[in-house]
Amino acid sequence: MVMPFIDTASTVDASRAFPLGISVPLTGSPDVDDPRGAFANVAVYAPGVTTLEIAYQPPGGSWQLKTLPNITDGVHHGIVEGIPAGSRYGFRASPDHEALPLSMPATDFDAAGEQPLLMDPYGRAVDEREEMITNVRVGNDFDWGLDRSPRVPWRNTIVYEAHVRGQTKLHPDIPEDLQGTYAGMAHPAMIEHLISLGVTAIQLLPVHFHVDEPHLQELGLTNYWGYNTAAFFAPHPGYATEAAQVAGAHAVQDEFKGMVKLLHAAGLEVILDVVYNHTAEGGTDGPTLSFRGLGEMEYYRNDGHGHYVDTTGCGNSLNFGEPRVVQLVLDSLRYWVNEFHIDGFRFDLAVTLCRNSANEFDPRHPFLVAVGADPVLSGVKLISEPWDVGYGGWQTGRFPAGWVDWNDHFRDAVRSFWLADRAAIDAGGSGGPVARLADALSGSAQLFESSGRSRLASLNLLTAHDGFTLADLTAYDRKHNEDNGEQNRDGHGDNRSYNHGVEGPTEDVDILARRALSRRNLMACLMISQGVPMITAGDEICRSQQGNNNAYCQDNALTWIDWTTTTESHAMLRTTKRVIRLRKEFLSGQPHDYPARDTQSYFHWFDANGNPMSADTWNDPGHRVIQLLLGSDDGHVDGLVVVNGGAGDVKVTLPRLSNEDGSGHRLFELRMTTSELHDRRQGARVASGERDLVQANTINIYRT
Repeated sequence: MVMPFIDTASTVDASRAFPLGISVPLTGSPDVDDPRGAFANVAVYAPGVTTLEIAYQPPGGSWQLKTLPNITDGVHHGIVEGIPAGSRYGFRASPDHEALPLSMPATDFDAAGEQPLLMDPYGRAVDEREEMITNVRVGNDFDWGLDRSPRVPWRNTIVYEAHVRGQTKLHPDIPEDLQGTYAGMAHPAMIEHLISLGVTAIQLLPVHFHVDEPHLQELGLTNYWGYNTAAFFAPHPGYATEAAQVAGAHAVQDEFKGMVKLLHAAGLEVILDVVYNHTAEGGTDGPTLSFRGLGEMEYYRNDGHGHYVDTTGCGNSLNFGEPRVVQLVLDSLRYWVNEFHIDGFRFDLAVTLCRNSANEFDPRHPFLVAVGADPVLSGVKLISEPWDVGYGGWQTGRFPAGWVDWNDHFRDAVRSFWLADRAAIDAGGSGGPVARLADALSGSAQLFESSGRSRLASLNLLTAHDGFTLADLTAYDRKHNEDNGEQNRDGHGDNRSYNHGVEGPTEDVDILARRALSRRNLMACLMISQGVPMITAGDEICRSQQGNNNAYCQDNALTWIDWTTTTESHAMLRTTKRVIRLRKEFLSGQPHDYPARDTQSYFHWFDANGNPMSADTWNDPGHRVIQLLLGSDDGHVDGLVVVNGGAGDVKVTLPRLSNEDGSGHRLFELRMTTSELHDRRQGARVASGERDLVQANTINIYRT
């Protein structure tokens, strides 16, 4: 029998400790059965307080205050009347030494005049007004129609990392009221660009509700990237259109869902960059927004003496040794998949989520096991940023099956070969050998082998939101972060970039041509490599941040994509589309499990004379030419990549291959060269065993 709610100090109501957050109560009582949906079961994990009150304001009504009368294993819960969808709410906690009465009737409450309300860790929406941050109760009645996830296989995936605001804020073909919004991201003009480019997945920088750090507020800046999450279930309302924000939290959610629905209809997956490693409350001197006021010793990792253990560099680390924290993150992830139809997640500083009681990374951490066993989460894309700032923080290659890791080894090897080495050669020195580049091109197989994963576990990237853009890699030798207000102390110093002779903008035709060649080489390497490539938004059209490699606080034209067409941007867009098209053509000629099955896939390496690479040649910095023949026993086409990273042109002898019947010499067709000769030479055919010209610092790509 379900007990009806009676608001007295001596009774127990019909509430439940599960699910956490606000939910529909159990039925069976006249006091609970309300067709208007004004009753709610409220449950909050708050082990650090004795009494928890909910303050709530129904639409058009006044603020009310009620104590949650029941506590079960640290979860405060109760039935609340008069809190229909659209109601604002928050919590007020009393620690042990400030205990309130166990229960009291709902009373009038001056929310603005009391201590700041604490947000619900499971709050589905957020409202900011009257200098208050509160949660909002929302429904989930969006019409998804026939929406389906594109479910693109990993081997066919090309990720495009973008910022909701920066992607469309300056786009001339998107209406002004949609620029910089969820709706703008799904506008036909943006979808056309993404489809014509050839990417298959949009990876959005954080869209969970976030706040700005106090030091940025003092400088008059904002956290543009959004890596300062305050609510793990709520979309950031600031990225919705003004009309949706005025209409309320439900309209904000609908706009976000509408974006996903339209992107899916175009065949594009939606991946969210999520920040579960820390919260916006920062260190002990930071703001108390939610978790700190509810139970900081349980929510945050600590040393047992009341001090935070910080492996994020942000003041705190969520405590993944606490089951309720693991539950919180799992519930949040499932919510975004089930309610917003999200196709995958990229986990910021993922190592922090997998540290055991000794603060060491554990590839069998309960969080990783739970995700792998979850029927919802195990079916979506899981991408790790496999490092944090704690001891033993670099763990690339060690995440378990089902995960794909950002591959910093790829990034560093390719940048070094085409930029840092070239700078050394141009200065009269020598570059490095080809071994590291070859490992990157082949998907860093040995790096991922110990975790039982294939080359497809490598998320290959040259740039990301953090660091130089592709254009800036070729135009700046050092960072220029003065606008961030930290005297250029912030941002990474090891960029492996090369300005080609002049720091920043120039009108020197020769320098511009050499920069363009380097960009083509970098993009070609990204797309011909084994693994999963990721492009940073704007790299396809030469986006620059004027040398700022840590533009997290620049919500302005420095970070927004400038869609103005120039000679350089047009040429780079053509190159990017071309190499993406070549990648797709090659993969379409391979079996579905290529290149995961090493027994069927082959990677043959040759020197400039067409002979197999020797050990001495691999490690000799004087040999900067390499040929890679790749394909599959069951494939219909072979690819040949010839790299000349030296300072002079080379006539390379192509590998000696017979036709499939053993007769004659196989013909190679030149599909692309990164040199300026591409338009004249594309389609040229060269017999195996014959020589072909590969210009200095260029790549030739052939197919049989």
